[in-house]
Amino acid sequence: MKGTPVASLFVQLALTSIAFAASAIHIGNKDTSIALEAGSAQPAISGFTRSGCSGWSFTPVDTLIRRVEVDSRGVDISWTFQQALSQITPTKVRLVYDSSEPHLRAFWEWNARAPFGPIEHSIEIQNLSPHDVWLPMQDSLQLNLQLSTSDQLEHVWIEKGAGGPSAEGVHRNAVRDGYQWTGESSTYAHPAQGQQREMIPYTLLQRADHNACGWYVGIEFSGRTRIAVQRNGSTLATTAGLNPEPGPFRTLLQSGESFFSPTVFVGVFRGGADGAGNELRPWVRDVLNHRDTIESPHYPEAVNNSWGSGMQINEAQARSMIRDSAELGFEMFHLDAGWFRGVGDWYPDPKKFPHGLALIADYAHSLGLKFGLWMDWAQASLDDHAGSLFIHDPVTRNWLIADPPSRWKQGDEFKGITIDLGVPAAHAWALETVKRVVNDYHVDMLEHDGYVVAQGCSRPDHPHAPADPAHTRVYEDSGFLWADSSNSTDVSYHATLAYYDVQSQLRKLHPNLLLEICNDGGRMVDFGSAAHGDYFSISDAYDPLSNRRAFSDASYVLPQAMLETYVQKWPAASLDNFRYVLRSGMMGWFTLMLDTTAWNEEEHAAAREAVAVYKEKLRPLIREANLYHVSSRPDGVHWDGIEYFDPRRSVGVLFAFRGSSIEDSQHTFVLQGLDPQAIYHLEFQDHPGQNKDLSGRELMSKGLQIILPGVNTSDLVFLSAITK
Repeated sequence: MKGTPVASLFVQLALTSIAFAASAIHIGNKDTSIALEAGSAQPAISGFTRSGCSGWSFTPVDTLIRRVEVDSRGVDISWTFQQALSQITPTKVRLVYDSSEPHLRAFWEWNARAPFGPIEHSIEIQNLSPHDVWLPMQDSLQLNLQLSTSDQLEHVWIEKGAGGPSAEGVHRNAVRDGYQWTGESSTYAHPAQGQQREMIPYTLLQRADHNACGWYVGIEFSGRTRIAVQRNGSTLATTAGLNPEPGPFRTLLQSGESFFSPTVFVGVFRGGADGAGNELRPWVRDVLNHRDTIESPHYPEAVNNSWGSGMQINEAQARSMIRDSAELGFEMFHLDAGWFRGVGDWYPDPKKFPHGLALIADYAHSLGLKFGLWMDWAQASLDDHAGSLFIHDPVTRNWLIADPPSRWKQGDEFKGITIDLGVPAAHAWALETVKRVVNDYHVDMLEHDGYVVAQGCSRPDHPHAPADPAHTRVYEDSGFLWADSSNSTDVSYHATLAYYDVQSQLRKLHPNLLLEICNDGGRMVDFGSAAHGDYFSISDAYDPLSNRRAFSDASYVLPQAMLETYVQKWPAASLDNFRYVLRSGMMGWFTLMLDTTAWNEEEHAAAREAVAVYKEKLRPLIREANLYHVSSRPDGVHWDGIEYFDPRRSVGVLFAFRGSSIEDSQHTFVLQGLDPQAIYHLEFQDHPGQNKDLSGRELMSKGLQIILPGVNTSDLVFLSAITK
């Protein structure tokens, strides 16, 4: 099917009857075409293609599990293709397979949910037998790519910002014979010293040629997942799905129930990592993101957050910050941790907020601001007020991931012990609690923090698989209690589904409610979260360099409007340094995290102007434009930059940052994505004396030279086509 026009392909599919077994089935859009096969005993993927790129061919592998456990005995299963139950349309392929003993049914599905970008793949296994069945690991995707031994490939994977971005962030590895890599993702992302950091669950493989063609795979799940890549001569094996370690993995499938492997997506691209990103980010926005949110002209928003005052925030200070936020042009006041009586006790502290939170929210609303609220709704603690998650209450205690050590003490005022949301009663409590908080306190945005999805659980009576007592570890680290055992992935699987339900139920009740994903910083930055929230905290380090690094990394794969960087107080000897700090957090969702009432008049004026520019000129580009990484990853010493360009409107902006090097006063950025025939007017926000007109061809070959006289400074250069 290489080179076949997509429209023609769809006509062929529409006019052809279902003839699965011998010939390939094709599903695709303008970017990606995938060839599938319906074997008599197993379905298979046979190839990926894209116009202008060489195809990728695969040898068949077992895509469905071959063995289960029934009544404590292992049972080999044989799958048989059910043509009468299967279906194909131009945008959806669903192949059905049955096993007779035990009676299971597998749905192997591919779905093109947009006319561009990647194609989704999912597997559902139903238990139609009268017996409970224990399933082993069912991978979401398995591929055996056939190569020439001379093929040169590059593998790209990206770290989460987590507690703070590392010095590397984006990894580009040569894939030679013997190459082996496994990346892991979860909701906690706290690897031990010396271990590989967690990935955003996405990986990209490309050929080393002038087209930089390749393919990528991502996982739409927030629980414990992994992607593995291994090259052995002329074979490249890739596996994606739930994480089998620690193992052996198994999950209980009761009679009448279904197991769903995490949905994955596969896309074929050209133009390297930025080419892939400029197809994937709009797809995430259009397919996964919440429609009501992304269609708002105020998305992403400008927010002032109370955490600059830490846990000391009170009613008087909140009202003062709200007044100043409105005067500066912010659109939301976000009340962070410190408002509650105790962890797990989600009622206002009467000493700090004697009149409650609803009046604070109403005051913000009266000044034209939204009201956001921090909450760590899956944590229990020592607070014993009625209605709280008190760890010594027998009901709450059974929801915990493990019994707390004797005389357990909270590590911080905002940390507790995680409950297992996979327990139906715990799930129900969490849902009713967040519903009450949103309703009673007039909340427009709800942020969750801490660890809402358990890492593991030692309880034998929860819905997940029981832990292996001989290999279970319960320990304290970073102020939290943790449990690790062979069942950890199954714990995570059930808890993640319950978490998604809480978010989805909130969304149904409040379609305009914004949902922020924060999990002790940027530890839950993934595609499953993108489908169940509106924006991420992408790092728990908030200085200008950390913000730019975390943004540079995550923006390869996730919509830039979702990427929130908190701006904290940072030494600024001049207004140019002050603007540099603000702009380091303005490339995506902009949240300020300090008390602006402490600023002087000049800083207020500079911030007011910066917020206005963000809302009026930057926000439309952040929401919809293509993004290009036009420099090396930020290191704080040298120059770095991010370019936005919207080809539909022929406008864009370059964020230019000068680092700490004293000798490095000028730099040339080579821009991308422009029309080489067009002439562009370049307008410098801070240095209008450098304004000029240049052709797209010159900007993409010779580049744009910028001069900034001071270290740790910045400028915004706006581009607009004046001729075509």
